[in-house]
Amino acid sequence: MKPIVRTLIFCAAIAGAADLAAAAEISMAANSTGKNLSFLREQITKFEKDTGHKVNLVTMPPSSSEQFSQYRLWLAAGNKDVDVYQTDVIWAPQLADQFVDLTEATKDVAGAHFPSIIQSQTVNGKLVALPFYTDAPALYYRKDLLDKYGKKPPETWDELAATAKEIQDKERAAGNPDIWGFVFQGNAYEGLTCNALEWIKSSGGGQIVEADGTISVNNEKAAAALDRVKGWIGTISPSGVLAYQEEESRGVWQTGNAVFMRNWPYAYALGNGDDSAVKGKFEVKPLPTATDGDQPSSTLGGWNLAVSKYSDEQEASIAFVKFLGSPEVQKARAIQLSNLPTIAALYDDKEVAAAQPFMPNWKPIFQDAVPRPSAVAKVKYNEVSSKFWSAVHNTLSGNGTAAENLELLEVDLTELQGDGW
Repeated sequence: MKPIVRTLIFCAAIAGAADLAAAAEISMAANSTGKNLSFLREQITKFEKDTGHKVNLVTMPPSSSEQFSQYRLWLAAGNKDVDVYQTDVIWAPQLADQFVDLTEATKDVAGAHFPSIIQSQTVNGKLVALPFYTDAPALYYRKDLLDKYGKKPPETWDELAATAKEIQDKERAAGNPDIWGFVFQGNAYEGLTCNALEWIKSSGGGQIVEADGTISVNNEKAAAALDRVKGWIGTISPSGVLAYQEEESRGVWQTGNAVFMRNWPYAYALGNGDDSAVKGKFEVKPLPTATDGDQPSSTLGGWNLAVSKYSDEQEASIAFVKFLGSPEVQKARAIQLSNLPTIAALYDDKEVAAAQPFMPNWKPIFQDAVPRPSAVAKVKYNEVSSKFWSAVHNTLSGNGTAAENLELLEVDLTELQGDGW
């Protein structure tokens, strides 16, 4: 063999060994709501092909409350098995110390995202997570049924209840015994905090804890909002709604057994799937209010991507986070899953608008969305939310009146606040 050939073979072997050494194996914890995991697997295949890295998925339950509890246990233990975490928008203040500061690594891409969303993930100047997609719920309604009975989409909660009851009763009389007027998320978990915040805020009852730290939830308008919802249980909403999370609500809706549904954007694409009984039969609009003078109030949601400070593969993990948060992946997610991008330019993308015609109209819904009091309550937010959803669930279940439960809640929150949040 000629010396030059031997040299080329040797150099190729060295280069191959270097590439192998640079390849990393990382793990990502992600929720199992809707088609999130199947979408991630598609994107992981592309990332692995492009980079040589290997990514393992750690499947988490759909419940954000269960996810948070597990994340907190892993991070408190300094767990190295999970490198990348899919995180709820509210978790940044509580988990900031456990995640890598992404400010420097993402300075070339952060400017493309909505500033308010970047700000929601910034704690004491540290970018805790890169936005993946944003979220704000809307009212889904069966346009075919409203047209059939000559009804307009409701603007107030009382209009919703009246329309839901009338159509529900008439459809049952016509031979559909399983239909209900309205489904939402009534289980005792973070999702109920979101729903109840919307009921209360849209009724002029405040935001549980205000931006200045004031505990505001014990007021007549908040109590009236919860009493209104209690009246829905067993009339326009099944008693089982008190155990519903997002997927249970969607299950009833997508089989054609609800007139109205409160849910997040992910349910739009699934509702128009080939296996859906409501494909092409529904539309969405902003959530109702108590009166014409109140403001529609959708809870700000959304999911982000954080890198554990305990990861031994932080460079590869950051590369993966930037890949998932990129315009290309956010566009694919918008088209395939109807999740709302956090990159402003994608709302003007013709392919996104063609695939999801509703999406440009959803932009004002999330831009005016109401944040949960995670920024003010900081590390105490999880306890604030737990106490709040428990008080709401007790009220809806008939365990005490709204006024009684909100008075007790105020006492509990005041004790939790102590000398300050």
